[in-house]
Amino acid sequence: MQINKQDWNLTALAPHLWRGQIEAARLPELAQAVKEEGGQLVALWGADDRHLGDGYSLHIACITANGLAWVSAALAAAAPAYPDLSALFPQADRMQRATFDLLGLRAEGAVDARKWLRHNAWGAEEFPLRRDFVAATGATPVDGYPFLRVEGEGVHEIPVGPIHAGTIEPGHFRFSIIGDRILKLEQRLGYTHQGVEKRFEGMDLAAGARLAGRVSGDSHSAFAWAYCIAVEQATGSAVPERAVWLRALFLEIERIANHLGDLGYLGNDVALSFGFMQFWRLKEDWLRLSAQLFGHRYLFDCILPGGVAADLADAPALLAAADRLEAEVRELKTIYDEHAGLQDRFANTGICKPALAARLGLTGLAGRASAQAWDARAQFPQAPYDRLEVNMATHRKGDVLARAEVRFAEVVESLRLIREIARHLPAGPLHAPLAPVSAPCEGLGWVEGWRGEVLVAVRIGADGRLDRVHPHDPSWQNWPLLEVGVLGNIVPDFPLINKSFNLSYSGQDL
Repeated sequence: MQINKQDWNLTALAPHLWRGQIEAARLPELAQAVKEEGGQLVALWGADDRHLGDGYSLHIACITANGLAWVSAALAAAAPAYPDLSALFPQADRMQRATFDLLGLRAEGAVDARKWLRHNAWGAEEFPLRRDFVAATGATPVDGYPFLRVEGEGVHEIPVGPIHAGTIEPGHFRFSIIGDRILKLEQRLGYTHQGVEKRFEGMDLAAGARLAGRVSGDSHSAFAWAYCIAVEQATGSAVPERAVWLRALFLEIERIANHLGDLGYLGNDVALSFGFMQFWRLKEDWLRLSAQLFGHRYLFDCILPGGVAADLADAPALLAAADRLEAEVRELKTIYDEHAGLQDRFANTGICKPALAARLGLTGLAGRASAQAWDARAQFPQAPYDRLEVNMATHRKGDVLARAEVRFAEVVESLRLIREIARHLPAGPLHAPLAPVSAPCEGLGWVEGWRGEVLVAVRIGADGRLDRVHPHDPSWQNWPLLEVGVLGNIVPDFPLINKSFNLSYSGQDL
């Protein structure tokens, strides 16, 4: 079975984006078709549509050979439920559990029905994303979280977190070990639930862009751009060509900054403090250049609906910095390649084999390091990537070394893209006003952020304000693979394996 737009009544919403409505009972059939085509589930979320005269709705986004398929199913207002999708796409498990916690939409037949975001915050019948939710009602909180235990002679548990040293966001990691070998790891996240999706309701479109960019601060440009694409698509608004190219420039600058920081941390985790110091020196210089050229180290609020708020006024400075940075990164890669201690720690550590990565939906740079060749910039390019011919970096080993190799390659490729953008940046305005809204409308933005695909779905009400916004971070798919990647490794290697993924806590805690 293949994904056929006629069979599923899909219509083109934008290049490489298809939209459709199906009955909830057909969701497993659609998921099976996507799986047989070699596609993956990217996101799953719900919405309360009762104020529109309907019940609830479940939304899924799947990557296919033709692009992204965004499909919705209407659910009843009373006891809303839909068939479980985690049997076909295991990455759906936590998304389904979170959707129940927030909206009360139940995945029938799901093996794991444990709460994901509750943390004793709400009563059993309280669902904060429902329109009639009232905070602080005094309802009795639900029971605590039941971890799965490993039994046997010599098995011990090590609980780590949720509070960590430094400024790391909270997350609980429970290890089951024999000696120092990891038999099982179970994660418990959601300690920083901020009510972001609820906060979007009723916001004006400009304020929504600022909030979207703060879903996960290290991916500001990716989330802000995805949000703006969704808003512009929903309103039928055009964006000046120069602004589109500048958005890509900001995204590649962001990608480089994160890879530089992580390559430094990876060196630090194997006691190569020289690598940490050098890469963080380079990252600091790169951030200062961003502040000098665009007014903010992390490019906050440079992307807004209708265009951008900052221009590239000094292209020679950017090009010179790119040349200096590439020379130093190449030299540091030689040092990493020739350092026996680092190579010994990186190689064959934290392996996610390609077959398992495909089954569990590993995505983004971690997926590409395990032979999952998905990169929206290369396969489904939107402007200006359709004129830049992105070279996708991939590897097959799926270990820490492979993930580091992908990072090195992506830094060099992003520097090439930055040069291309700076040299071919078209003239013209930076911003155009959005078209007015007179009726409810929707859109979806999809951007290849530095971790992987970032997705933002938007529904705008007839009053021109945000009615429902769902931002999706690729960490949703990748956190479960970290549990798999550490198996058989020693506990002291967990920080190294964890950093080789460097997943977002806040990005999935909405």
